[in-house]
Amino acid sequence: MDLLSRQPLLAATVLLVPLLVLASPGWLALDGVGPCWAVLWLLPWALCDGPFSGACAGLALGLLLDALHPGGVTQIPALLLLGWWWGRMGRRAAPIQRSFSLGLLALIGTALLGLTLMLQWGILDWIGTREALQLAGPLAGRSAREHGVNPALLALPGWRWDDLAGSGLRVLLAQTLITAVLAPMLCSLQLLLWRQLGSGWRR
Repeated sequence: MDLLSRQPLLAATVLLVPLLVLASPGWLALDGVGPCWAVLWLLPWALCDGPFSGACAGLALGLLLDALHPGGVTQIPALLLLGWWWGRMGRRAAPIQRSFSLGLLALIGTALLGLTLMLQWGILDWIGTREALQLAGPLAGRSAREHGVNPALLALPGWRWDDLAGSGLRVLLAQTLITAVLAPMLCSLQLLLWRQLGSGWRR
């Protein structure tokens, strides 16, 4: 495990992410949508502590956030991949310090996380619709054409494809933009803190 991850108090700062998700400050929202706090914490951590630590942090963060919103979708794969990718970038490339670079990485990470969630919701919607039609029997299709929408489909939980194409994309764009705007300031401060602490412990 890398240097920062060996310090329990620093690793415990991951608990701030679900607290901020629950608090969801309204003054840090765009069109009612808050930033992706997971990306804002994971990006500087992975850049400072390497790919293995970043992947482990992404896994832990995904488990925490999935516990807040139980259901059929998970944030673990995207956060684990982002933690590994950003950690690899931090180790193999020159230190990332420019505000534009941090904002761009946060934008890409938020968009990737949101798209993976939308894809999972879309797959669940397709599976649920098919199962509902099978349970409804062979008359379901004809009944839907004659009388409108099948009530069994309306009772399915989760997002529909129409919702994802409308409100889902609006939420994704708003969250991506507000995260990219906040990343240069918040991620720069965290990068400075993590690097100062890490260099101090190496002495």
